[in-house]
Amino acid sequence: MEYFWAFVVGGAICVIGQLLMDLTSYKFTPAHVLVTFVSAGAVISALGLYQPLVDLAGAGATVPLTGFGHLLAQGSIKGANQHGILGAFSGGVAAAATGIAAAVVFSYLAALTFRPRG
Repeated sequence: MEYFWAFVVGGAICVIGQLLMDLTSYKFTPAHVLVTFVSAGAVISALGLYQPLVDLAGAGATVPLTGFGHLLAQGSIKGANQHGILGAFSGGVAAAATGIAAAVVFSYLAALTFRPRG
C-alpha cells in the first residue's frame, strides 16, 4: 500500500501542476509552478497539514516541490525554536543542505561522465 499512496499523492501533485499550466487564464510557466509549489508546501507545512500527508505517502509527498517547501518550513521552525530569530533564517538552509549538496555533486559527476550533443 505504501507504493500505491506514493504514486497517487505524487501523481496528484503533478496533475495539479499540469492543470495550472494548461487551464488557467494566466499562463503558468514551469517557473511559476515551481514557486507556487514550494510556497504552498511551506504554508501547508506551517499549518501542520503536510506532515500527515508525508506520513501517508512517503516519497510521494517529499519528492515533489511541495516537499521541498515542507523541508524548508520545518527546518526554519526547528531553527527558530533552537536559536531564535536567526535560526528561522538559517534553519531552512541547514535542513536542505544535504539534498542540495547531493544534487550538485551528482550533477557534476554526470557532466564529467557524459558528453553533450551540440
